[in-house]
Amino acid sequence: MDRRSFLQTTAGLLGSGALLPSRGAPSGRPNIVVIVADDLGYMDLGVQGCRDIPTPNIDSLAAGGVRFTDGYVSCPVCSPTRAGLITGRYQQRFGHEFNPGPATAADANFGLPLTETTLADRMKSLGYSTGMVGKWHLGYRPELHPLKRGFDEFFGFLGGAHSYVNALADKANPILRGTEPVDEKEYLTDAFTREAAGFLNRRRKEPFFLYLTYNAVHGPMEPVDKYTSRFPSIAEPRRRTFAGMLAALDAGVGAVLKTLRDNGLEENTLIFFVSDNGGPTAGNTSRNDPLRGVKGQVLEGGIRVPFLMQWKARVPAGVVYRRPVIALDIFPTAVAAAGGKVPAEARLDGVNLLPYVAGKEKAAPHEALYWRFGQPAAIRQGDWKLLRQGEDAWQLYNLSEDVGEAKDLAAANPAKRKELEAAYEAWNRQLMAPRWGRPDRGRKQEKQPRVRRKDRAKA
Repeated sequence: MDRRSFLQTTAGLLGSGALLPSRGAPSGRPNIVVIVADDLGYMDLGVQGCRDIPTPNIDSLAAGGVRFTDGYVSCPVCSPTRAGLITGRYQQRFGHEFNPGPATAADANFGLPLTETTLADRMKSLGYSTGMVGKWHLGYRPELHPLKRGFDEFFGFLGGAHSYVNALADKANPILRGTEPVDEKEYLTDAFTREAAGFLNRRRKEPFFLYLTYNAVHGPMEPVDKYTSRFPSIAEPRRRTFAGMLAALDAGVGAVLKTLRDNGLEENTLIFFVSDNGGPTAGNTSRNDPLRGVKGQVLEGGIRVPFLMQWKARVPAGVVYRRPVIALDIFPTAVAAAGGKVPAEARLDGVNLLPYVAGKEKAAPHEALYWRFGQPAAIRQGDWKLLRQGEDAWQLYNLSEDVGEAKDLAAANPAKRKELEAAYEAWNRQLMAPRWGRPDRGRKQEKQPRVRRKDRAKA
């Protein structure tokens, strides 16, 4: 069902006074599961158009819920995106603008400030059990550890990347159970799946919030035969490696869904799936088609990502929602679903998406979305996007006509350029200066060829 057909159906339901819809919904507050992939490109899922690597389990979330075609993250790299997602606020408001670099070289100021309330804090205050499995990347100091930021349980690592096959590869960034290092023997993606399923089984009799942050498909590119052997038809070694790592991720999502199903919890669990930024393309054969740009850039390929939501008890199945949303929306959506209210003084930038996907709210969720990543910056308002790459001049694109950002319309539309630049600057004046520098400053950015015109179909 496309969005237009869904809204027509919705209008009839609302007009008749019917509730929307309850597919045999159980009573009570939903469980919340947020799954974050790492460096997954826009076209890396079957439901997004990938043809050589099946992802049936992740795709099932779209079939059973909502696929947001214009789903964004608030930064084109890992740590700032996670800071925004877990607070529901643009991370530049509290100076979390850049990645920190490796644990041994991270700036002393690095980390999610203690002044910020996390989604785990909020869910815990609502009576939820809270667990995190995977990559944290929001601080190394003891007071910034997940167990001090609202989580009851933690299994994972604190840094930005980790070996999948050697738990002891980085002594400064160990695999931790709680605060204790462990010598994990299982392939790390599988280990995270195992720990997530264990949390769900232990907490099945109480409302829970699970934050499952896989490091797949981020480097190092380390597959295992049980997954790469599924792809004998992929001859190129790097692509086959990537396929195996993505297959492990998809199998993990499938195991999590099965655990929910086996415990009778799937219907009343609100699940989000999102990537933390677009794929690096040159590094691991990830693909962002039909978008231009890669990880680290404010072009669409760096910030528009696979974004799925499922809540079978309350959200219609098979919805394709085409208005812009952002990972900042996960926080208020989860809190609203749990029956909570966020005080106005929290100043969230995200919005509760449930009324929009249910057709009760007809307007766009956001008047505009914004990005600042040092000098690179962007604003999207409706179909118009204004962006600046580094110290280059502002460029203007109409995404409804040019999703591949191939034709700069700034010179032909000076009034629109000035309007959007003024809106961006008004937002920018609200922000803090970065609390630490950009560790990759001066490093040459990866480049991606422009998408061929015939491939620039609307996403």
